[in-house]
Amino acid sequence: MTLHVALIGCGRIAGHHCRSIQQIDGINLTAVCDLELEKANDWGQQFNVPAYTNYREMFDQHPEIDLAAVITPSGMHFEHATEIIREYGKHVIVEKPTFMQPGQLTEACKIARTHDKKMFPVFQNRYNKAVSRVREAIKNGELGEIRIVSVRVRWCRPQRYYDMAPWRGTFSHDGGALTNQSIHHVDLMRHLGGEVRAVNATMTTLGADIEVEDTAVATFTYKNGAVGVLEATTAARPDDFEASLSIVGSKGLAQIGGIAVNELQIFTPDPDACTENSEDFAQVKGHGAVYGFGHGKMYQDIVDDFNGVKDYPVTADDCLQTLKLLNAFYRSDEQKDWTDVDGNVQSNRLGRTNDAISNLYRTPQI
Repeated sequence: MTLHVALIGCGRIAGHHCRSIQQIDGINLTAVCDLELEKANDWGQQFNVPAYTNYREMFDQHPEIDLAAVITPSGMHFEHATEIIREYGKHVIVEKPTFMQPGQLTEACKIARTHDKKMFPVFQNRYNKAVSRVREAIKNGELGEIRIVSVRVRWCRPQRYYDMAPWRGTFSHDGGALTNQSIHHVDLMRHLGGEVRAVNATMTTLGADIEVEDTAVATFTYKNGAVGVLEATTAARPDDFEASLSIVGSKGLAQIGGIAVNELQIFTPDPDACTENSEDFAQVKGHGAVYGFGHGKMYQDIVDDFNGVKDYPVTADDCLQTLKLLNAFYRSDEQKDWTDVDGNVQSNRLGRTNDAISNLYRTPQI
């Protein structure tokens, strides 16, 4: 079977989705949609597909669409994804950070099950060669027992970045340095290190006039006994400097860095593995260097899932644990204390309702 996919949201990452879809057999880009016609037309013309400003009209005109990639502002993911499943019977791909609150994922999964539809969270950095090699080393014991996990994201996002759109820099629709820029590192903390037990975080805003954090520092403990430290900021100036994750094991050290955790920089069990497990993302077209090659592999996994070759590797529970971990950092800062990751309590800031902003990104009824 050939899957037909439509994009909802034609922002910065949309072109990367379009190019990734083109690379994979068994899936076709059918249409693109954005509230701003100019943005939709840009990608529609480039990839020779119809462009729409109303996704409801798009679904009516193209009943062959099987699934929709939701790449709208983060705080709109839940509303858009659940409507598309419930009202139009489409499967959905949901870009990072999937949803703002763990409870939204739980509710969306219930709706998807009720309508017999699939939901595919996007965590493309898991596909990177460096990440895969380190995960393999953890599984086969090359690094021994994990002792310390360290995350450092030192990036630059000046005021003009946040001024680009009303949703940026808000707790309701964006989140700060952790939710937006560092979500993949938060995910890799547990994808590689195991489940986190508790976090102790401090958040602040140092480099921009926004309500969310542009800087977060934290310590955390794992259920397996390991400990960790996180430093994430978009207040570095004048440019991006570092985005790395390192693991100290009882038998060795692994460090992943590069623009998007694409370089295996240190791997003491086998130093020669660094070169063969590092990728050059600078060659990726457009803004793709930030996103790498993982989206293409993700779309291949989606095709394989529909064809019964293998299940999509990110389960609902897997995604839920990452969202719980993300939420725990905010809850810890709010409580000014250590916070358990497990449990049903959610941040009172992240993902809070703001209809004034939501209305800017809601599609009018036909």
